[in-house]
Amino acid sequence: MVGIDQDFLDILQQHTAGNPMNSSIRWTYLKPREIVSELLKKGYSVSRNIVRYLLKKHEYVKRKAQRNITMGGHPDRNAQFENITQLKQDYLDAGNPVISMDTKKKELLGTFYRNGSLYTQAAIQTNDHDFPSSATGSVIPHGFYDLKRNTGYITLETSHDTSEFACDSLFQWWVNEGIIHYPKAKSLLILCDGGGSNSSRHYIFKEDLQKTANALGLEIRIAHYPPYTSKYNPIEHRFFPHVTRACVGAPCYLTKFRDSCRRNSFTYAANRRCSSRPASATD
Repeated sequence: MVGIDQDFLDILQQHTAGNPMNSSIRWTYLKPREIVSELLKKGYSVSRNIVRYLLKKHEYVKRKAQRNITMGGHPDRNAQFENITQLKQDYLDAGNPVISMDTKKKELLGTFYRNGSLYTQAAIQTNDHDFPSSATGSVIPHGFYDLKRNTGYITLETSHDTSEFACDSLFQWWVNEGIIHYPKAKSLLILCDGGGSNSSRHYIFKEDLQKTANALGLEIRIAHYPPYTSKYNPIEHRFFPHVTRACVGAPCYLTKFRDSCRRNSFTYAANRRCSSRPASATD
């Protein structure tokens, strides 16, 4: 079909946006069926497959935005990453545990809409608005990821994300998991970001952590990731995606969240009463 490429580009030109700082990055909001309709108006008899071919030919490929632009920097960023890498290797070589720690986003409890779909026998009905005042409560998942054993452990809190909660969760992990699998460990390395309940600047976290270390009789070493690099924390991409998958597409209730975690093979602890069932984060 002679001339279809130019007419195709003319159609996209009217519905194209781009990056003002990089002219090579452009995108269109039109869907293939909409482009088909526009081409039909110009006298072309085409299918969606032809339109997909034209899109690919002109380097329009369906992509998701990538969260790779760092919002800030630190002069010692690279040095800290090298230090963390060396620390991890030293601890693993010595047979001591290395865990990654973080708190996941707070979830409202109740009949609220959640992204995703499930196989159901009937449609799941949820509230038409997600007002926090309509919630029956909230749940705060606090997780640990064991780098050597590739296992995850999660504690659910129903009040607030505090340093005391973070240290209590660590205590529960060690009693139910750590001491069982690392009975000869002399030291524990924890990887975490520098904000939230385990902030690198808050003295109260250091005080609660010291109390936990004294109670356990264990040396605890914290390695904070540099500012704006929390996504490099292993738990973010090795464990939390599985927690998200456990409750996709359905309203979140405490008992159902707990049951979903169990069915998806997570080690689980709720209301600080813990189960010692181990689980692989890759299941």
